[in-house]
Amino acid sequence: MTEHPGIVFKDGPSGRRAALAFGPDVWEIIKFLREIDERGASAVSAAAEVLALSEAQLRAAMHYYSAYPAEIDAEIADADAESRSAESAWEAEQRLLA
Repeated sequence: MTEHPGIVFKDGPSGRRAALAFGPDVWEIIKFLREIDERGASAVSAAAEVLALSEAQLRAAMHYYSAYPAEIDAEIADADAESRSAESAWEAEQRLLA
């Protein structure tokens, strides 16, 4: 935490994960930055506005990601897989109800 001011570690169902001290998990921020249309400084400004975070908070998350990309990429992959699984289950339920 000394190397990455503003980053804390939270425990939860998915295990220990890096997050902003008063904000979302780092993986959520990185995923959002990947998915928006803007790039560069415009991406940081847009993300700050949408996520209601300061640019300094976003840069702290980006700095953490640059030091531990495999960790954050794995968390994003896990979240994406869980989302696909939930969507498949919902679609199967809808077919039963049709």
